Amino acid sequence: MITITTVQSPADVQGILTLQQANLRQHLSLDAQIDQGFVTVNHDPEVLTRMNAAAPSVIAKDGDTVVGYCLTMLPEFANDIPELLPLFESVNTIVYQGKPMRKQAYYVMGQVCVGAGYRGQQVFDRMYQHQREVYSGQYHLLITDISEKNTRSQRAHERVGFKPLETFYDPTLRENWIVVVWDWQA
Repeated sequence: MITITTVQSPADVQGILTLQQANLRQHLSLDAQIDQGFVTVNHDPEVLTRMNAAAPSVIAKDGDTVVGYCLTMLPEFANDIPELLPLFESVNTIVYQGKPMRKQAYYVMGQVCVGAGYRGQQVFDRMYQHQREVYSGQYHLLITDISEKNTRSQRAHERVGFKPLETFYDPTLRENWIVVVWDWQA
């Protein structure tokens, strides 16, 4: 039975890192990337631990094994993960509903992943619904970006309620990214 919860222990953080390694773009064939999606950022364990101390990430567990995760990333961690700086720079230029994004109550989905063998079972949707349950009292917007090449992730985010805001080019990765928002007050 799959349970949806938040990170509770160092073992949960390690479970995220293990699942992340199995789904990093550089560890997957091009066909797997296209068919199953991928993650891009390889998180530092110390930074990930601090992120979870500040705002626990939502995880899916099968017994004691982490089989899915949604990394909660508060804006104050923007400088801790260089690969995500282009996203935060883009977010800081966005005006959403007449108000600069940087002045709104938001946080970033630092990465989302569902393990092979658990996809197609609503784990993604259930984790995002749990995000809303846990954080909608503090934050009104959840923002993330998705590689234009990751069409599976684009479809999944649209399904749960995310809407595209803008696209930016990441010169380091040499690709376009779509910034999406889930407005919990809409």
